[in-house]
Amino acid sequence: MDNREEVRDFLTTRRERLTPDEAGVPFFGGKRRVKGLRREEVAMLAGMSTDYYTRLERGNLTGASSAVLESLARALRLDEAERLHLLNLADTANNAARLDPKRRPRRTTGQTGVRPGVQRILDAISTPAYARNGRMDVLAVNRLGRALFADALTGGATFNLARYLFLNPHSQDFYREWERVAADSVAALRTEAGRNPYDRGLTDLVGELSTRSDEFRQWWATHNVKLHYTSTKTMHHALAGDLELTGEALHLPGDAGLTIITYTFEPASPTEQALAFLDSWSLREAAMPPTNR
Repeated sequence: MDNREEVRDFLTTRRERLTPDEAGVPFFGGKRRVKGLRREEVAMLAGMSTDYYTRLERGNLTGASSAVLESLARALRLDEAERLHLLNLADTANNAARLDPKRRPRRTTGQTGVRPGVQRILDAISTPAYARNGRMDVLAVNRLGRALFADALTGGATFNLARYLFLNPHSQDFYREWERVAADSVAALRTEAGRNPYDRGLTDLVGELSTRSDEFRQWWATHNVKLHYTSTKTMHHALAGDLELTGEALHLPGDAGLTIITYTFEPASPTEQALAFLDSWSLREAAMPPTNR
């Protein structure tokens, strides 16, 4: 897979956001003609020649050693998500260089379901919880999770969180801090694209959202990446009102690419009371015959 454009844009945006003062580069006044650092300044910080760094920034990571990549990550002040993204981009470039074009890896579509054991784990959790894959397909939900995401689940048992955020206008009422949540979802998809570049479903999803959402297209172009372990969100449920929930990501070693997200809340808080109401409501709904719902 030729990922030179992806590499070029990622390194360029990281260099342009870093000021000489932040990088510890001497600045003697005057007007700078470039945004952020110059290429020669990055090269100096990384301990490499300007020609070699220019080659890297033009998208050619083939053959770059781990020591070179780590030096570059330090020079550009990359955080852990960005550093891992750079390493993933290098792996893709090196794998493409080694493989015969006729024997390139298949473009996978990712996991589309969960094992019964995973569903039992979800059902045993007393707070809202769901399992998702790397491209943000919500593949399984527990009862309270279905009640919480009732709007997103309208018409089906599963949904794609990114598609809901950018293509369903109700999502902006559901998430009180919609811009932050939506931007984080784009960063998560960008991270997954670096980790799993042969996922056809992910490529198709990015193409669809880029075509149909100006916000997604603009955030995708920033090349921001993020690792999601925990995050607090304020949601507004049509029946339960406002809820402040902290999502915790639980990775399953036996199910590559699958993550359980479970929500916690402060004890004796309004959120606890709202969830108790939502739990009671969902129990009544589950007990009603389908024709009466």
